[in-house]
Amino acid sequence: MNLVQAEAFLDEHINLEKMLAGERSTAPTLERIRELLGLLADPQRNYPIVHVTGTNGKTSTARAISRLLAAHDLSIGTYTSPHLASVTERLLWNGEPIKGHEFGAVIEELARLEPLLADRPTWFELVTAAGFAWFADLAVDAAVVEVGLGGTWDATNAGDGIVAVITSIGLDHTEFLGDTPESVAAEKAGIIKEGAVVVVGHVEDGPAQVIDAAAAQAGAGPVLHAGEEFGVISDRVAIGGRLVSIRTPMNAYHELFMPLHGAHQSENLAVALTAAEAFFNRPLTEEVVNDALAGLTSPGRLEVVGRQPLVIVDGVKNEQGAAAAKAALDEEWSTVSPRVLVVGMLQGKGKDPRRLLQALGAPSAALVVACPAPSPRTVPAEDIAAAARTLGVDSEVAENVDAAIELAKQAAGEDGLVLVAGSLYVAGVVYR
Repeated sequence: MNLVQAEAFLDEHINLEKMLAGERSTAPTLERIRELLGLLADPQRNYPIVHVTGTNGKTSTARAISRLLAAHDLSIGTYTSPHLASVTERLLWNGEPIKGHEFGAVIEELARLEPLLADRPTWFELVTAAGFAWFADLAVDAAVVEVGLGGTWDATNAGDGIVAVITSIGLDHTEFLGDTPESVAAEKAGIIKEGAVVVVGHVEDGPAQVIDAAAAQAGAGPVLHAGEEFGVISDRVAIGGRLVSIRTPMNAYHELFMPLHGAHQSENLAVALTAAEAFFNRPLTEEVVNDALAGLTSPGRLEVVGRQPLVIVDGVKNEQGAAAAKAALDEEWSTVSPRVLVVGMLQGKGKDPRRLLQALGAPSAALVVACPAPSPRTVPAEDIAAAARTLGVDSEVAENVDAAIELAKQAAGEDGLVLVAGSLYVAGVVYR
């Protein structure tokens, strides 16, 4: 298969979009992915895994961990989701996406095995199996694997992480994970395995207690909490990023330059450093850390993609992430005005356009340009625009993301700022 054929084959299978539309609903299970991986001789057992979950920040954290491990001259596989422009972005080797023909070859192998399975796998199960298999073929020294949804029943949980990372706990995908922080924490804590070191970002006391109890029940190793065993010492804006000092259980790292925007990325870095130390069971040198951070990127996460006007893309999809994006804009670009928001978002239990806009700081924006996200689950742009008006903000409706960005750039002028937000589906259009 080539890449187009591989994508066509995958699209024949149930995915999150179709599941939410009610096309197929099955009880949560790891049986399909385990059976498929068994036919591949369990490639996920061939290398140690750092397993990463969380409501927000897991992709940025996974990419930072991968950079920190690779800086030690190790071969590192990274599995993340979702993607922005191409499914190949989900499978990385030392930071580089899998080539289209390589992806096609792995998917073709899975297609040949599929008739042997008792039940047809999902889109995500196939891509996860492809990632595990590709990493084994490359003989990676380690894999950093990001959960797709939740933890306990996620296909990635067929692998056993020697380090389990939970970046944050918030309410998202409540139709699957429950509508309390504690229920979400229980699902995400399902990645914790016997003997694993557990690294937990800033979470409230209730979810933290759930995670601690799950770790004890699993027979995990130490549980390291942000604010207790590790944390950010200092953090300030620098040109093109931030200067951060971090304490970890084994060391303190001073004045690290991180080429990402937003104070929340400093918190993610503290989690990543602690996870990397746990992997090696020793402190890292500041020289290695600085080398790793020099090339750190997190596409679609508060990323500057244009100037005159300043255009920033952030795939924020919930109120917690929206609040972090607003805080970053207020801290790093407070003098840039006018501020125009381009917002498209997906439907889902608990997702409310007005609350998302409020968290994004829409009341202080000059204009909200609402657009449909490129998905059948899009919230109608008219609903987003109406929500903006209830906040006292001028709003307009665009027929698609491209038109919305052009309209926003005209409104911002050369000296203004355009934030494209609301969904990674919207951010992906910018990349394509």
